[in-house]
Amino acid sequence: MTGAHDSSVATLLEALPYIREFHGRTVVIKYGGAAMLDEGLREDFAADVVLLKYVGLNPVIVHGGGPEITRYMEKLDLEVRFHEGLRVSDAETVEVAQMVLAGKLNSEIVQRLNRHGQPAVGLSGEDGNLFEVAPVANAEQVGFVGSIERVDVDVLNHIAADYIPVIASSASDRSGQSYNVNADEAAGKVAAALGAHKAIFLTDVVGWLEDPADESSRISQATVAEVDEKLPSLEGGMRPKLQACADAIRGGAQSAHIIDGRAPHSLLLELFTDAGIGTMVIP
Repeated sequence: MTGAHDSSVATLLEALPYIREFHGRTVVIKYGGAAMLDEGLREDFAADVVLLKYVGLNPVIVHGGGPEITRYMEKLDLEVRFHEGLRVSDAETVEVAQMVLAGKLNSEIVQRLNRHGQPAVGLSGEDGNLFEVAPVANAEQVGFVGSIERVDVDVLNHIAADYIPVIASSASDRSGQSYNVNADEAAGKVAAALGAHKAIFLTDVVGWLEDPADESSRISQATVAEVDEKLPSLEGGMRPKLQACADAIRGGAQSAHIIDGRAPHSLLLELFTDAGIGTMVIP
């Protein structure tokens, strides 16, 4: 028993300097992948975020809902296609995405955080004109996918003082046209606009891998320049994540982390232990 007791004390002592350093700092967390799908991981995530708020951090959650959107599209016999990591989105796809993101997933996350003991508030890109979007450069290929041109942080600053903001990655332009917004991009831009201390991306891999087929090839640390150099050659979902890390840091975030959301309490391990577990991108 003494051994377990000693290791608990050691863990607490290891966490203390980080808790002190992060007190009052904003941490933007991109929530997605397995951590959103598995019931046990959903509960762990809510408990972790609530703990962050209790120890004095200001967590801001940005979430997507890719697998769930795909599930509903398949139920409705709509074609699911991706191009360079982005969901090809016609008007029907955008409508389904908004229903799933803002209608279902956002309120579920808010309820879970409330139940774990911290009041949360759900938002989407339309609320308080949070996101100003324009069509992405390759709109011919992907349809109604929006790129965030501006984040109005006033509404977030008001809410984050007392609540945990939970932001769904959807938005519309000035004419009222709705767009799908990549949740990684949204998290990176929110972190930049808030000048967050850290941006953390929960994903379904152990980090950025030199060789996507080999988990032991994880790159534990990279600079923005190194990310920029590799981006053109990257494929699939890691590309928007690394682009979002670079956006966050260029905007003023101090570091960005890609971590494995399939591991229980990965958020706490990344923030409060010396080892860290994913890929950290630094200026």
